[in-house]
Amino acid sequence: MIRFSRLALVAIGLVCTCLAGHPALATSLAELYQSQTIVNGQGEEHRQAGFKVCLDKVLVRVSGDQRLPAKPQMTALRDKAGSFVRSFRYRDRMEGIPNHDDQGTYDRPHDLTCQYTPPVIDKVLAELGSKPWLGERPIISVLLAVQDARQHFVLASDGDERPYMAESFQSAAGPLAMKIVIPSKAALVKTGAIFEQVRALSPELLARTVGNQELLAGSLVWSDKELGWIADWRLAMAGKTYKWQVRGVNFDEAFRVAMRGAAQILSGNGQPE
Repeated sequence: MIRFSRLALVAIGLVCTCLAGHPALATSLAELYQSQTIVNGQGEEHRQAGFKVCLDKVLVRVSGDQRLPAKPQMTALRDKAGSFVRSFRYRDRMEGIPNHDDQGTYDRPHDLTCQYTPPVIDKVLAELGSKPWLGERPIISVLLAVQDARQHFVLASDGDERPYMAESFQSAAGPLAMKIVIPSKAALVKTGAIFEQVRALSPELLARTVGNQELLAGSLVWSDKELGWIADWRLAMAGKTYKWQVRGVNFDEAFRVAMRGAAQILSGNGQPE
């Protein structure tokens, strides 16, 4: 019991250290009610396909509920996805690169950003039995143990074991209008949060709230059998610890699953699927 209490203090200390100098930044309504996807050009066919994807994304972004795209009503809503869009814009992902052969602006990959008005999306959410998740969203501190056949480590924002993991995790938070903090190597050393401790911590001790901050704990283990990573995630809210898992995926998808699950819980929509 004494050992677990000490580890709990380590976890709490880690969160406090990570959050120093990282104030929560509120997302404006305009930023919240928008979504983005990649399309293969500016033609009408690509645009309509993009509108469907953006509708799915904005509903999850605004509500936090990852279950919405799977609802039967979404089939009909996607058929008129463009009618919900207030405005849209493109950004050429190959900007600065000259066209080659007969390629034109309608044949190049673009970021399609769709802007929506709150009343329109809120009405769609109501039809789906959901509601917007408004207000300031908590910053989530991430404590993650990673293991493959060659090495094991605790993910650090400035670590060099898997340099793209931290960046990928940050990217996974953006589409859900959420922010995460990954500890630096110095913070991990200062708190003594080594790999064995991180994997041994119980979910109840890991999932501590500091102010309005939440701690997302996880483990990421490479599996040759699954041909991908096995990711286990845990987060507590209102005295209940939630656990969810994904298997056989790349780490980009593992982090997207982590953030969708965290949003599901923190928005009050229950157990991640």
